[in-house]
Amino acid sequence: MTICLHSKPSDDQGRPTGGCRTRRPVLLAVGLVGLLASGFVFGGLAWCAEAAEDTESSTSPSPSDLPPVVEQPAAEAASGAPAAEHKRCCCRSECRCQCRCASILGRLRILTRHGGRCRCVGSAVSQAKKPDPYAWRDLFDGKTLAGWKVPEVGGEGEVHVKDGAIVLEMGAQLTAVTYTGEVPRDDYEVSLEGARLDGFDFFCTTTFPVGKDPCTLVVGGWGGSVVGLSNVDYYDASDNMTSTFHEFKKDQWYKVRIRVTDARIEAWIDDEQVVNQEREGHKFGIRYEVDSCRPLGIGTWVTKGAVRNIRIRNLRPEEAKPQPSEKA
Repeated sequence: MTICLHSKPSDDQGRPTGGCRTRRPVLLAVGLVGLLASGFVFGGLAWCAEAAEDTESSTSPSPSDLPPVVEQPAAEAASGAPAAEHKRCCCRSECRCQCRCASILGRLRILTRHGGRCRCVGSAVSQAKKPDPYAWRDLFDGKTLAGWKVPEVGGEGEVHVKDGAIVLEMGAQLTAVTYTGEVPRDDYEVSLEGARLDGFDFFCTTTFPVGKDPCTLVVGGWGGSVVGLSNVDYYDASDNMTSTFHEFKKDQWYKVRIRVTDARIEAWIDDEQVVNQEREGHKFGIRYEVDSCRPLGIGTWVTKGAVRNIRIRNLRPEEAKPQPSEKA
């Protein structure tokens, strides 16, 4: 493209009489910038695409060939959260990498400096996953009684931790531990494992919240075999509709799980459902002997018992909904 740098000759009346005598070809500055920019862009992207394909089929480069990687934040490392995953990319990855965040010229500098290879760099913002609000949460650390207290009821046995379990020695009557933290009152599950080590009465009876009221799942009471809720409509587990009989062997661990929803109270022992009590129209409570176990506690009665793997979790909304067979 050319332009004339001289004015055209004219007659006395100012009318042009001929063409330009001197023409100098000049490359427009705008055209030059456009060509250079497009060359950098398309050339850089093509180079980057080839580099991505080459690195997928080649061995990993030495650390000195790669851009510096952002270290995992100290708080994230202490929490045990996994570090951000470093993946090869070509400015096309979904991750937030250094070459993706850089300008066009910045990307070309990265490619030139590192032999056409890019490496993802973790974002400065922590990429740890958010905790699942419906995941199981341990209430017992397996080593200490942290988060638990031993109610002084008179005549209680010694309570200590051994081999990852809370051991409740035989007392004159009740020996128990009570959780001191916050617990949900509806739409939750609590689970544990219990074993009778000596004696002939309940060995892991659990008191738990049912809305604003407490209730107790008796495991092996009244001579060692009664299972049920105390109390339902002021009747205890030996004398209400939840009462059943089960054999419990000494020194054997049993899995106990209790579920509370707006509609029902359910319980299982070793995956066998032992309680399925609807809440509507019923009053729930506890016997005075376990009043010190509220809101969540585990006790034995003239029996040596042990409990471990004590956990709790909130139910997901779909889990808390009444099943079709449960609806009136």
